[in-house]
Amino acid sequence: MKEKVQAVEEVLKKLDQEILQFQSWSGLQCKFGCGKCCFKADIEATILEFLPFAYYLYNDGKAMAWLERMQESDNPVCLILNPTQAGAGLCSEYAYRGLICRLFGYSARTNKYGEAELVTCQIIKTEQEVSYTNAAVGVKQGKNIPIMNQYYMQLHAIDPDLTHEFYPINKAIQKAIETVLHYYAYREE
Repeated sequence: MKEKVQAVEEVLKKLDQEILQFQSWSGLQCKFGCGKCCFKADIEATILEFLPFAYYLYNDGKAMAWLERMQESDNPVCLILNPTQAGAGLCSEYAYRGLICRLFGYSARTNKYGEAELVTCQIIKTEQEVSYTNAAVGVKQGKNIPIMNQYYMQLHAIDPDLTHEFYPINKAIQKAIETVLHYYAYREE
C-alpha cells in the first residue's frame, strides 16, 4: 500500500511541477478564494487519485471518522471542500486533492484530431481573457501543458483496478478510504 501511495504521489508531484511551468508561461491563475469549480455536483474521480488522502487519514487515525462522514452524507459536493476557509482556495486538504482537482484549469484534453485544447473555467476565460487567449494559442503551438489523458494513463499504470471506473467525487474518496482500511484490517504496519 505504501509503495502504491508513493507512486501516486510521484505522479501528482510531477503534475504539480508541470502546472507551475504552465502557469509561469501562461500567466493564468485561479482567482484568490474562488473554488467555484469545487461546487459542481457532477465531479467524478477514480479511487486511486484519492488513495494518498485515505492513507494520510489512516496514518493520522482519522480514517474511520471520515468514512462515517462520507457514508452519512448525501451531499454531492466534495466533502473536502471548506467554503468557510480563508485562503487562496477552499480545499481543506489541498496537499491531498485528487488528480481532477489539480488538472482542471491548467491542462489540456486531446481533441479528435489529436490536438491539445486548453481546459479551464469560465471565470479564467472571462476575467483573464488576454492571458487565456495567449495560453490557448500557446497550447496549439505546442507549448508545455499537462495533458489530462496522459496523467490518467500514468495512474492506470500504477493500478488498473483502482482507475478503471470513475465515481462521484465523494464516492471515490469513500472507496479510497475503504480500500486503505481493508488493506490494513489484518496487517500491522
